[in-house]
Amino acid sequence: MIAFTYSGQGSQQPGMGAPWADHPSWELVDEASQAAGRDVSHLLLDAGVGELRETRNAQLATFVTSMVILDAVERLGIDAAGHAGHSLGEYSALTASGALGFSDAVALVVERGEAMQVAAQDPEGTMAAVLGLDDTGVEEACAAVDDSVWVANYNAPGQVVIAGTPDAVAAAGEEAKTRGAKGAGGIEVGGASNTPLWAPAGDGVGEAIDATEIRPPEGIVVANVDATAHKNPATWRAMMNAQLCSPVRWSQSLETLDASGFTTFVELGPGNVLTGLLKRTITGATRLTVNNPDDLDALLDALAAPVETETDGGDTVEGEHLFATDRMVVSPATGVFTPTADVGPGQVVLTGALLGHIGATEIRSPFSGDFMGWLAVENERVTASKPIAWLRAK
Repeated sequence: MIAFTYSGQGSQQPGMGAPWADHPSWELVDEASQAAGRDVSHLLLDAGVGELRETRNAQLATFVTSMVILDAVERLGIDAAGHAGHSLGEYSALTASGALGFSDAVALVVERGEAMQVAAQDPEGTMAAVLGLDDTGVEEACAAVDDSVWVANYNAPGQVVIAGTPDAVAAAGEEAKTRGAKGAGGIEVGGASNTPLWAPAGDGVGEAIDATEIRPPEGIVVANVDATAHKNPATWRAMMNAQLCSPVRWSQSLETLDASGFTTFVELGPGNVLTGLLKRTITGATRLTVNNPDDLDALLDALAAPVETETDGGDTVEGEHLFATDRMVVSPATGVFTPTADVGPGQVVLTGALLGHIGATEIRSPFSGDFMGWLAVENERVTASKPIAWLRAK
């Protein structure tokens, strides 16, 4: 099974949107600009390192980039049954799963970024990555310091991020070294995210979360706070409210997806940090990253590649990767869906065949295959990039 993971703050980089500017999925940037009341395209194309380092800019730019990439992947007919995002990336995961509407998510990310920008200034906070020490050892190192320092991110075995006031983080880093850590390097961030120091930011963000519609997610979405998948919108509201001041249990979240049967993890966003953390956490997983259009072909090739499976008798047989032959035709526009009358289950559909209309826009199949069924309901409104039909490619 396939799980999508979504980048968090820190993955942003100047010009990260440039490779996507001519892709049809770039239309989401205009929608995001309207919802945010800001020129998001400037952040993705023209903003420099300093501007993108500001929390209010980094979070919005990273979220929108992840959504553009998700949209591009979905236009290929590739979907995931599982989602997880690192801190900010959790908003991407909830949006991808349908729990949050896109415009609502943009508004929440704007509120979150603005609130965290203010909270980062008083009291001053910082973060450091502790390497080569297990989770318990890092927790004990923080507890040994009589000051404001906590575990912020359980990123991977042997990589735990601590955060707090500068002096406390430095002291906890030294304590970690006495317990066997290989090092404790500072991270260039503004503030001590995912710790109690962010409580002031949580007030404004909490009001925005409580005023936003949250729906049951489709598929599995694993929460940062408890590394558990949730369906109930009320539970997700509580998880989102708790997230700012709670550690990101990322390695545990990956283990939850692994235990649920997910074997292929695709990172969608401007960086590949999560792909590296996955390598250290779930060693046998298939790891893929999509952060520019060239990666789309590589993704299709990887999912279509045959895999070898060992039978109970010890023989090795070659089979196709799950989802390698199943393709979804997605909506090219937003509007009322009307299927053609001459397409039905079992029928062979050729590349370019007319399947129906969204308003006046034609829906044509981008590939050939056996028609398996409709994924949209006739005469009901669908949004752009949502699945319309299911084909089994030949």
